[in-house]
Amino acid sequence: MAQRNLVANDPASLRLIDGFSLEMTGKDILGLEAAREVIPAGTKINVTFLGNEDLGMRVAAAKAVKDMGFVPVPHISARRLESQGQLEEFLAQLQEIDAVEHIFAVGGDPAEPLGPYPDSLSVIQTGLLQKFGVREVSIAGYPEGHPDIARDVLWRHLEHKSTSLTEQGLDAVILTQFAFDTDPVTAWISGVRARGIDTEIRVGTPGPAGIKRLLAFASRFGVGANAMIVKKYGFSLTNLMGTAGPDRFVTDLASRLEQDASAGAVGLHFYTFGGLLATAEWARGYVAARS
Repeated sequence: MAQRNLVANDPASLRLIDGFSLEMTGKDILGLEAAREVIPAGTKINVTFLGNEDLGMRVAAAKAVKDMGFVPVPHISARRLESQGQLEEFLAQLQEIDAVEHIFAVGGDPAEPLGPYPDSLSVIQTGLLQKFGVREVSIAGYPEGHPDIARDVLWRHLEHKSTSLTEQGLDAVILTQFAFDTDPVTAWISGVRARGIDTEIRVGTPGPAGIKRLLAFASRFGVGANAMIVKKYGFSLTNLMGTAGPDRFVTDLASRLEQDASAGAVGLHFYTFGGLLATAEWARGYVAARS
């Protein structure tokens, strides 16, 4: 009870976490079923487009999200698409199950494109998204940069994608890579707004997960994880056992955004490395403690 009193009445954090979104893979349908009573109805749930998943798994996961009362946001990984026909087939199947309205267009991991799309911009510019009923497109943001793409290129692509979506009459959301440190995140948000982009931003951060797993993902995606940053986030590199949650990150980010009138619309997206249920329960507890 004492800990609850220390954090109660925190409207900035409540505003930031309200309407958070989640992420799942094509293999997480059972995990979603286990978490469905804890996740708020209407929550956006992104469905990944990984190399070890096939079309059927991705569509089945998007259908499960829809059937359970949530909003599916299927990923389209440009560099994993082998042809325009494969893109059209995926969009058509999503349209059939009424899960195509929101998508996330991302470049993807392969070093060489498997087909005609080298990046998400090339997918957006096909004109196929509107044809199949897409209304809102999430695009990637990288507050701490990308291990394989120069920062000026990232900024240029963000601007081009934002412009292209606006010209096509499509709504947009910028969804960031996960972060441990609020400093580069808030600086990057300022950079986005300084470029005249007023799109909603969803800042990615991990849900509660094992520390070793978090660090492995951080290394893979080029996310800063030095001793000072992870201590600020809430765990130590000298003690890798156990789990860590985003409490400090979310609270600090909320406080800093509250002081920046130019930040615009900013929300949260949780990467559920520790599972959908663990993240949903953490979010419910975080809100309860601050209400």
